[in-house]
Amino acid sequence: MYGTSITVPGRFDEVVEHTKQTLLAHGFGILGDMNLAAALHYRLGVERRPYRILGACWPEVANKAVNLDPDIGLLLPCNVVVREVDDATCAISFVDPLKVLAVAELPELEADAAVVAGKLQEVRQALEGR
Repeated sequence: MYGTSITVPGRFDEVVEHTKQTLLAHGFGILGDMNLAAALHYRLGVERRPYRILGACWPEVANKAVNLDPDIGLLLPCNVVVREVDDATCAISFVDPLKVLAVAELPELEADAAVVAGKLQEVRQALEGR
């Protein structure tokens, strides 16, 4: 597995907003908010349940990583996916920064990736207890 997931009750837009606010409250920045369902509808004409990819960034680690390898941005940010399961339930998935950054083979980032993984775990726990 390259991440973990939880399922929470709630309407999609409310869960997305709550997820963003929880990430921000735990020190993450939000670099992007990609609406995959809308993009697939536009490009392929397919209908999907709502699906958003939030690009979360822990600024200190991102800065260190880019200083070590300017191309590390190919592996950043830490994606958090919010997708609608049904009209009253959403799944929230969190990437595992340890597994993603392992691809870069930069041992000097292992401790930092562990810190970010711990922070994402805090976000996950906060969202589970909502």
